[in-house]
This record gives sequence, C-alpha cells and structure tokens, in this order.
Amino acid sequence: MKKGIIFDMDGTLWDSAKQVAESWNVVLEKEYPEVSVRITKEDMYRVMGKTMDVIADLLFPDEEKKKRGEILEACGRYENQYLKEHGGQLYPNVEKTFQELQKEYDLYIVSNCQKGYIEAFLDYYHLGQYIKDKECYGNTDLKKGDNIKLVVERNEIKEAVYVGDIQGDYDSSKEAGIKFIHAAYGFGTIDEKVPEIKAFEELPEVVKTVL
Repeated sequence: MKKGIIFDMDGTLWDSAKQVAESWNVVLEKEYPEVSVRITKEDMYRVMGKTMDVIADLLFPDEEKKKRGEILEACGRYENQYLKEHGGQLYPNVEKTFQELQKEYDLYIVSNCQKGYIEAFLDYYHLGQYIKDKECYGNTDLKKGDNIKLVVERNEIKEAVYVGDIQGDYDSSKEAGIKFIHAAYGFGTIDEKVPEIKAFEELPEVVKTVL
C-alpha cells in the first residue's frame, strides 16, 4: 500500500522570511518607488501560509487591487531568482531525514506559494531527487486542501499525512481527508491535540505512529 508524506514549506522545511523580505524590497525600490511600503521579516512571518492574493491585500492595502497583483507578481518572480542564489535557513537534518523517510514513504510538497518557489528551494539545496511530486497555489489557484487532494489523487496515494506548522495547515489536511503532524518548531500552534515533532529529525519515529 503506497504511503505518502506531504510537506508544507515555510516553517516546516525552512525559514526564508529574511531573504524573501530582502528580495521584495529590491523590487519595490527599483520598480515601484512610489509605493512607500517596505517589507520586514516580521511582515513575512505574519502572512506566511496564506494564499498569494491574500498576502497582496495584507501587505499593500493602500494600492488598487490590480496594482497589488502586479506588485506581487513582480516580487514573486525576483524572489524565486533571489532564493535560487541565496537560499534561506534550512532546518537542521532535512536531507538526512529525507534519505531515511524515502526508504518507506513517497515524499511530496504542497504549498500556498507562487509558481517556482518550491523549485527554487529544491534547486538551491539539491533536494529534488527526494520529492516525487509537488503542487502550489501559483500553479492551480486552488487552496491548500484542494492541492493536497490533487497530489494524493494523481499519485494514487493510499494513505497520507501532511506535515505543517500552522493552524491553516491542519485545517487543510482535514479538508483533504488525510492525517497531520505538527512541526512544533515552526511559526504557529494548533488548536487541537495532534502528533507533533519538535525537530525535523524526529519525523521518522512519529510517522510510524501515524501511518
């Protein structure tokens, strides 16, 4: 029976808030000098996990909706390029844990990010060999729960668990009808009692109790 582990990214596999903020500010200064907003790492923590359209509304509330979308698209394009060159803060032992997990499970990534973000992460850290499939909001315009379902269905996964760090990740796993493990070292808390890991390398042992 095929079993799969589906990963969130931000707060689960890495923390890219500082680098994302840096890249966005480059775009704002060069291409949109009339926009007074400058992005901080804390701003990124505040919006991580949300879909791109919601992020645009939260970070650029004074701009017209069309312009918000244009700014976000420009920032996203440069962000992917920037992350390919600079990376982010990878959590300890991710590759070592991937190597151990793939012996028994297929590994996937589903994120609310823009198109190209997952690829930038995988390229910088050379982790693509471990990930069988991936999906994101930027590809489908679907919310995370629907993208999880999509990955489960097209890969014919019989039993799956989603690993994420915020309440929205847990809610999405429930919408998709799969199990959940909380990355408790990440950015958020979960309202209900769920299996959790306090470091990424704890995952192989905890997964055994869930799948």
